[in-house]
Amino acid sequence: MIESQVQNLSHELRLWGVHESFAARAQEAVAKGLHPLEFLNLVLEDERLTRKDRFAKSLKSRAKFRLDAHLTDWDMTYDRGVSKARLKELSTLGFYNGKENLVILGTTGAGKTHLAISLGRTLCDEGMSVAFLPVNLICDEVQAAKASGKYLGYLNRLHQTKALILDDFGLRAYTHEEAMMFIELLEGRVKKGPVIVTSQVDPKGWTKLFEDPVVAEAIVDRMINPSQKVNLKGPTYRLKLGAANKEIAQKEAVQ
Repeated sequence: MIESQVQNLSHELRLWGVHESFAARAQEAVAKGLHPLEFLNLVLEDERLTRKDRFAKSLKSRAKFRLDAHLTDWDMTYDRGVSKARLKELSTLGFYNGKENLVILGTTGAGKTHLAISLGRTLCDEGMSVAFLPVNLICDEVQAAKASGKYLGYLNRLHQTKALILDDFGLRAYTHEEAMMFIELLEGRVKKGPVIVTSQVDPKGWTKLFEDPVVAEAIVDRMINPSQKVNLKGPTYRLKLGAANKEIAQKEAVQ
């Protein structure tokens, strides 16, 4: 009777963590002779963790990550210039806490986007909102927002996001209008949250991507000051994945 009442009440109050765990926690409390406050602490902790997990899932959905990448998936057997110690350091989100941008450099297929998304998902796990923005796509979205008179609202939403990921910056040169968009976007990030930038182009070459050298200098300065840098090296990791998949297929064919 009492179990049914607790179940109904926790559901009515939307206490999903309590709803899922109270029965098991009650058995644990009886078996271990826990004080009522100890039992209460356990179910409240379950509720807190459940809410954190549900919120993180919501943040990840809104971030629109294009890959289901995780730091635990990073293959340390393939030398890409990032040590286990450096990866662990990045996982603590020191760049975010220090309000530093993060610039991830490397050739095509080196793992730039994988690393950026993995860190973005880690930020979501800690309750931080993230927006994953392929640079070419954001340029198209800005044009559409301006055409519909919604540009300021679009920009404000990005300003309110705790961290932005600008993926594949520098694949082409940018127009003056696009350059001004970058200025407005980056200016709104000052002291609010970092930008994670992935690029095949070293920051020394970024100024060449813009028509106006003064605007170019302003954009680059906002991206790299202050910032941390990760240089991924070696040939594309996709070659290893392709070789591994081919080997698996061959073994399955033999069997």
